[in-house]
Amino acid sequence: MWGMMWMHQAPHLLFTHHSCQAMREKIIIYQIFTRLFGNKSDKKIPHGSIQENGCGKMEQITDVVLSRIRQMGITHVWYTGVIRHATTTPYADYGIPSQTPMVVKGKAGSPYAITDYYDVDPDLASDVSNRMGELESLIARTHRAGMKVIIDFVPNHVAREYHSVSKPEMVRDLGADDDSSMHFSIRNNFYYCWGQPLDTSLLPRQEEGGEYVECPARATGNDHFDNRPGANDWYETVKLNYGIDYCDAGGRSEHFSPIPDTWGKMTDILLFWAAKGVDGFRCDMAEMVPAAFWHWATDKVKYAYPHVSFIGEVYDPCQYRNYIASGFDYLYDKVGMYDCLRDVICHRRPASDITRQWQSTDDILPRMLYFLENHDEQRLASDFFAGDAWKGFPALVVAAMMHGAPFMLYAGQEFGERGMDEEGFSGLDGRTTIFDYWSLDTIWRGYFDRRKIKREESRLQKAYSKVLTLANREDAIREGLFFDLMYCNPALSERQYAFLRKVGRQLVLVVANFDEKEVTCDVEIPAHAMEYLQIRDTEGEAIDLLTGDACHFHLAEGKKQHLVLPPLGARVYKIIV
Repeated sequence: MWGMMWMHQAPHLLFTHHSCQAMREKIIIYQIFTRLFGNKSDKKIPHGSIQENGCGKMEQITDVVLSRIRQMGITHVWYTGVIRHATTTPYADYGIPSQTPMVVKGKAGSPYAITDYYDVDPDLASDVSNRMGELESLIARTHRAGMKVIIDFVPNHVAREYHSVSKPEMVRDLGADDDSSMHFSIRNNFYYCWGQPLDTSLLPRQEEGGEYVECPARATGNDHFDNRPGANDWYETVKLNYGIDYCDAGGRSEHFSPIPDTWGKMTDILLFWAAKGVDGFRCDMAEMVPAAFWHWATDKVKYAYPHVSFIGEVYDPCQYRNYIASGFDYLYDKVGMYDCLRDVICHRRPASDITRQWQSTDDILPRMLYFLENHDEQRLASDFFAGDAWKGFPALVVAAMMHGAPFMLYAGQEFGERGMDEEGFSGLDGRTTIFDYWSLDTIWRGYFDRRKIKREESRLQKAYSKVLTLANREDAIREGLFFDLMYCNPALSERQYAFLRKVGRQLVLVVANFDEKEVTCDVEIPAHAMEYLQIRDTEGEAIDLLTGDACHFHLAEGKKQHLVLPPLGARVYKIIV
């Protein structure tokens, strides 16, 4: 009854919101962890150095590789980890400062501990002295392949040993003018601990490298404001100050007038990369930075570069609308749709919960970024998640076809990468490391040595390509109105999910099957859907866009469509009405 009431009260608002996206390309993002992507080394020594385990290079992402990515339906490539970050690998011969191992996570280091916002990670360059030129060439190649470029912007924190050697003339370094005798000042870029030295006694001991000294201590990136971070803190980073005093007498207070010094410096960094041809920024932990800054910064960047988009990593659904109003084009729907789809895949929630989840963001649906994997999450095929990449296929169909929202996949997902290596700093946890030098056989076979690709990897990749290309090729899926069929099909609620998409006379019925066995079901299209979507009584042949199979449809009030759903699969039937 609740579902019926909602469908009668709110669908017009939702559908109107979608229709204003007409003729816009559906964004499909391919995340590449650049350090790993082109690495062909098969040594894989835990905690191995770059000399032992090798490293992928930007120049290996060639026109041919980019063409293969584009053919999979990809519109944007997110190159993760291209800005210079903390590492134990020395590059002193190139004028690049080294970091103390005690405040670096792993041999390679975290890409979210930036050491120079104006520089490129030297690990990724074949010619370190031309590392910026190599990135500019990669951006140009990506554009030639018909895709846009996204890079990370890490606004909340920097590496403890941040020092820019590549900043433009007249740019003052972060912290260069700070008064470290003050815990908080809007003129400071960091927060200080009143003359107390950093206490490293709780940090992991390193086999090599000396002690790290910091006095006074600065606040740690995960809002740890004393001088004694622990092993589970983001101890390799320091928090940036955007004008919020987290430790004043009355609790958190905002100081945004005059404009804090950090605002201008970080906006200049965004403008610098936009001028290099970057089309968008994935903004790390965006909700840890005040929305007022984002409103100020995105306005300035979009004034100079109107095409540039901002993707925010925001985990609190209560903050979604606040950050969209502050200039974000898209937000992670992690706590919402990702968690829901994962639970459906793992038999922890019924498929009908997908309806409740998208309804919670119905007014901002085109702004929600859906995904099933990224560098933070466990791989679908890992033993810690589904154990089988195919168990995620029905969720792929739902996430990519349900709305006009963008969709993202992580390199290797399309080949069933399992993430079950114990690489070093990153242990055996079902994730692909972001801290270690490593290589992924699935990616190497899939893009660089296709002769060795395994049959099941090829089959999965073709299935992904079919779904993702349909998401933009079919008008009804790309820009059509949406109608959820779950409220009138209670028999589907546990392991199947059904919906309609329609534009013009093109009607698409999508039914995803999360069950591991073949399912026969009858799907009702209610009178309300017939009326709202202007579906006239029609009898004819419907074609499954995934397989090419034909099925006889009779669309009329009271008629049900009899379907046979493949295990861990879907039907995507198209009919002209």
